[in-house]
Amino acid sequence: MTAHLPITPAWTCGGCGADWPCQTRRRELRAEYDLAPVSLALYLAAQLVDAAQDLAHVPAGQLHHRFLAWTR
Repeated sequence: MTAHLPITPAWTCGGCGADWPCQTRRRELRAEYDLAPVSLALYLAAQLVDAAQDLAHVPAGQLHHRFLAWTR
């Protein structure tokens, strides 16, 4: 189990304190969803929806980049 889980409502990483998903968690997620990229995108889209409620002050484009853009 990873220590790099999101701490809400700030959506920081519980393992390193960076914005979640941090670089370590991104590597872990890529490995975990290696053969299922659509599932990874769906999981992160659900996380983005939750984060958008807590981070209403963050522009939507920044949240998209943070949660989804790196998966391509």
